[in-house]
Amino acid sequence: MMENQTVSTDFLLLEGIKLLPQSKVATFTVLLLIYIFILVSNIGLVVLISLERSLHQPMYLLFCNMGINDVFGCTALIPRLLSDLFLPYAERYIHYINCVIQAFCLHLYASNCHTVLIIMAFDRYVAICNPLRYATIMTSKMVVKLSVSAWAVSFILVLILLSLSVRLSRCRAEIFHPFCDNASLFKLSCESVLINNIYGLGYTVLLLGTSIGSVTLTYMKIAAVCVISKSKVLNSRALQTCVTHLAVYIIMLMSGSIIIILHRFPHLSQERKMSSILFHVIPPAMNTVIYGLQIKAVREKILIMFLRKTMAVADVK
Repeated sequence: MMENQTVSTDFLLLEGIKLLPQSKVATFTVLLLIYIFILVSNIGLVVLISLERSLHQPMYLLFCNMGINDVFGCTALIPRLLSDLFLPYAERYIHYINCVIQAFCLHLYASNCHTVLIIMAFDRYVAICNPLRYATIMTSKMVVKLSVSAWAVSFILVLILLSLSVRLSRCRAEIFHPFCDNASLFKLSCESVLINNIYGLGYTVLLLGTSIGSVTLTYMKIAAVCVISKSKVLNSRALQTCVTHLAVYIIMLMSGSIIIILHRFPHLSQERKMSSILFHVIPPAMNTVIYGLQIKAVREKILIMFLRKTMAVADVK
């Protein structure tokens, strides 16, 4: 009967994470520690890059977009998961507007993962393939333009995506997912969602196609330049910075691909739900570790700051 009438309630029942009682404390502790690590590491690295003039280079300034986006994405998800973890399933309510906001933030985060890595790939392409023109091309103005473009494109694409779902009337009030997303929102309706499916497919193909295509083409050109030049200095610089960027991209791509693959297996719905959570947890936690430890300039600055603090503490004692 409910599926033939419009639901007027503004509150939805959110499934959240289904766990055994004895594993809730351990899950809460792990998620909380990971969240704190993501906040401290990403914000710390962004602050370090902002304060150290020697790190005011396009590559590091563009990386700040990734750090901000990682904090943004995990903050949209983890606090809500933690707050619902110890609540009975029947009491995990979320206001419809809050659900839409969470879905928007999480889709914006996912889109930004691709657009930010695209502009970072462009930076590496210019640095390796056009080193003499790098300073004239990658100016501060260009860095700002690339950053704004990455966020603006994602914002517009996700705004259209969510607008198509919000326009639908609702005949259900239960979300069978750990968090709110676009698919969960339009599944609340009994109307035709053909337009939603068409745009959603186009949105995914456009984002993934552009992302994979641009990154692949960029690294093929970089590899060709390195092979032709046979310069040890050039190859060393390319290896140091490009491998880091590529590692971050592959982790993000694999995390997202696992979710898409598991959609093909309905009996693995719980595994798919856990994978969708890990997509918002693993890449943000790994990105700063990879960049902070792999890139020499950042690693040296972190080491210097650590030694200063150690010596200051020693002097006080």
